[in-house]
Amino acid sequence: MRPAFGGIDFGTSNSTVGVIRDGQPRLVGLEDGQVTLPSAVFFNFDDNHTYFGRRAIADYTDSIEGRLMRSLKSVLGSSLVHEKTRIKARSIGFMEIVGLFIGHLKRRLEEDAKAPVENVVLGRPVQFVDDDAQADAKAQGELENAARIQGFKHIAFQFEPIAAALDYEQKVTREELALIVDMGGGTSDFSIVRVSPERARSTDRKDDILANRGIHIGGTDFDRLLSIAHVMPQLGYLTPTKDGKRNLPASYFIDLATWQRINLVYTARAMTHLRQIRFEAERADLVDRFIHIVEHRYGHALAGLVEKAKIALTDQPSAGVQVPLPDARFAAEITRAGLEATIGGDIDRVTATVGQTIRDAGVKATDITAVFLTGGSTAIPLARRQILELMPQASVIEGDMFGSVGLGLALDAQRKFG
Repeated sequence: MRPAFGGIDFGTSNSTVGVIRDGQPRLVGLEDGQVTLPSAVFFNFDDNHTYFGRRAIADYTDSIEGRLMRSLKSVLGSSLVHEKTRIKARSIGFMEIVGLFIGHLKRRLEEDAKAPVENVVLGRPVQFVDDDAQADAKAQGELENAARIQGFKHIAFQFEPIAAALDYEQKVTREELALIVDMGGGTSDFSIVRVSPERARSTDRKDDILANRGIHIGGTDFDRLLSIAHVMPQLGYLTPTKDGKRNLPASYFIDLATWQRINLVYTARAMTHLRQIRFEAERADLVDRFIHIVEHRYGHALAGLVEKAKIALTDQPSAGVQVPLPDARFAAEITRAGLEATIGGDIDRVTATVGQTIRDAGVKATDITAVFLTGGSTAIPLARRQILELMPQASVIEGDMFGSVGLGLALDAQRKFG
């Protein structure tokens, strides 16, 4: 009997698990039959259980006492990898929390396989850390160690855009020179790959991969920029002190706007500093809103409202962020133009990375015959428009926005372990 195997796409915002069944890749049901799982962990203080995904977010938004952690993948390669957060009477490291989430995905994989699973291909961005090979290798090592602690013994890695290419290749009918665009929650990754029905049967694809590039910009960065530009000013960001000599310190506002740093404002030390900031502020009423949000542990809910507004702006000209807390009630309106002005610089950097990927491949933009789009951030109109303008002649293929990488990882796992 062949050993069981699978592919895990541990994403910044959502995760999937891919397997091969009846010779075809498919995604494992991870929560109530749904194949995507929000990358969230909630430590419930009422029943002392740990919950994952939608249940984690629901418990948090239902105001159950506890601690929510999201965007865990963003910890890899950052200074937070060595940090801890307080969970009731003990401190727990961020990488231990990453391990808990990986372990949960492993259990779902084993339930589907009806057998222990020790073989896995883990997806990874082209760069965990931009332009720092040593830090990038360290980040991959951290993820591998977390998976090994959870019981995986044979661990391989595959670039996420290459996994998406393997999924796309299942559907092609002729040879294509494809640009694979994978814009997720934490990174934007690109590959230029030759794909065809014949090439799909080959076990060695090195010569078919012409270029890989990535940049550490994704959906959670757009959330952060939107929050800083349009929401944090409602809480005192960029307002002056009473004497008018300086603006209030920016660090706590930036932490509250950044998914993986929100818990850093929930400390006694942070609250002491916030009360001092309030005393010095010209607009103490705005800082009071900030303090009430912290007291109510509403930071992740606020970030979720900003994320929903960003998603709504895909199809709508404007969207609102409305905070209902009695002591911090306010509304912020964001327009499509406001979104594009806010994230335009980052989208320019993403587009420049696409251009460099094409140059790395030694081909011209006009040689690209197909653009395969996957990842939730490819839905952002500005990002899609600027990328596709580089190759107006190419056909555009919409992949499974959240599932293509997991399906491709399953195919790669079959080659490596099947």
